[in-house]
Amino acid sequence: MSEADVLKDEIKKLNARATAKKMDLHDLSEELPVNWERILDVARETYDAYKELTEKRAALKALGA
Repeated sequence: MSEADVLKDEIKKLNARATAKKMDLHDLSEELPVNWERILDVARETYDAYKELTEKRAALKALGA
């Protein structure tokens, strides 16, 4: 399996994870003020997921794939 194929597989998984985190953040916002204490944790998890996804996409683009 080529490096590009590996990155594509990782990107698929990361995209699913980022989408799930986005929905977690959305659901949390709709429940406010319940669980307001979790805002920073859920926001950080969402940020980290999208940051990693963006980095992997950039790596794939750098490979020219």
